[in-house]
Amino acid sequence: MSLKKELLDILVCPKCKGELEYKVEEGRESLICHRCKLLYPVRDGIPIMLIEEAEKIKES
Repeated sequence: MSLKKELLDILVCPKCKGELEYKVEEGRESLICHRCKLLYPVRDGIPIMLIEEAEKIKES
């Protein structure tokens, strides 16, 4: 399941209000804020945009 472009166009990081990158890896959907280095999960087609639910990511 993928998110609609219209939804992706309006979603921003709840922490910094920055852009999010939509990624699908190994069947797992997520939205990534590169500025905050947070990954927001997408479960059953629903973006979970809670800061406390986000995962810290390491970028190289």
